[in-house]
Amino acid sequence: MAKLKEKISEKDQEKAEQQIIEQQQVVDYDTREFPVETIVQKYSTDLDIDENELFVPAYQRDFVWDENRQSKFIESVLLALPIPYIWTADREGRLEIVDGSQRIRSLHAFVNNKLKLTHLKKLTLLNGFKYEDLPLARQRRFNRHTLRMIELTAKAGMEITKDIFERINTGSDSLKDMEIRKGLFAGPFYEFITQCSENEKFTRLAPISVGVAKREEAKEMILRFFAYSERYLEFNHSVKDFLDDYIKDKHKAFDRKIMRSNFQDMLDFVEKYFPFGFRKSKTANTTPRVRFEALSVGAHLALQENPNLVPADIDWLDSEAFQTHTRSDASNSRPKVRGRIEYVKNKLLGIK
Repeated sequence: MAKLKEKISEKDQEKAEQQIIEQQQVVDYDTREFPVETIVQKYSTDLDIDENELFVPAYQRDFVWDENRQSKFIESVLLALPIPYIWTADREGRLEIVDGSQRIRSLHAFVNNKLKLTHLKKLTLLNGFKYEDLPLARQRRFNRHTLRMIELTAKAGMEITKDIFERINTGSDSLKDMEIRKGLFAGPFYEFITQCSENEKFTRLAPISVGVAKREEAKEMILRFFAYSERYLEFNHSVKDFLDDYIKDKHKAFDRKIMRSNFQDMLDFVEKYFPFGFRKSKTANTTPRVRFEALSVGAHLALQENPNLVPADIDWLDSEAFQTHTRSDASNSRPKVRGRIEYVKNKLLGIK
């Protein structure tokens, strides 16, 4: 990190101003307002994905809002509260949803009677209502309610769209880090990560709850396995920056065959020698990240040194030392990352 200047000179100001000018990009956009009825019609899932005028791109996340959050949003529309702008981008005449897909999908679900309102705090008498249960006059008023939309024109390229996508979602609760990466780094390597996350043996050995699975958790774990396997000694402090830098590099080029083989060999080893896979116990139905990192990367590194490895014992899995290495608060420290990975590697290799 560059050292901050104690005093800003006039020359510093001029250079900074020049950098602003150089980095500015002309973002051409229009601001529009559409009634709910039009938005739902443009999004209609009854049409083929290539026919929808308003569509969710592949890099966007799944529909993850639960009924409570959807209901709260519908309540906001019924109360005519201010709704944040929906961001879209012109893609050959169609509108790609850059930000706002959860809101649009909630509107579509409600208008098509697929959502029953629940846990409303203000309009409590509407709990249990579907759209069809509203009086016709209220349905019409709901359909006429307008939402504001910023439409990036065809002049705004994909790089500008992705930059806006990242700035909107970074630092908010709306998207997790891996969901943001899905938007920024869509391509062959992300597709490879996705394929690995669907590996039957991986899903069995490293179970993930439905809630976090929808937030790209499996892909996050796979990315961590590859990044730490190759570069854990380079890790400093920020996991996010470390993984972002890694996926940027692999976005350019990667050896699919070798990486797939390493991943599969590691899974085969874990299945054969770790009785609970990556889980803490036989009955556990979730997999802690730090435990997965320690076991998967440690096993991979041990296999790199001895491909025919047969561990002398695995009693250390229940040891206090291993539990300490894989506590949830041991995730972002460089010594702890290195410590837990090398602990597993050395135990498997019989190194004291």
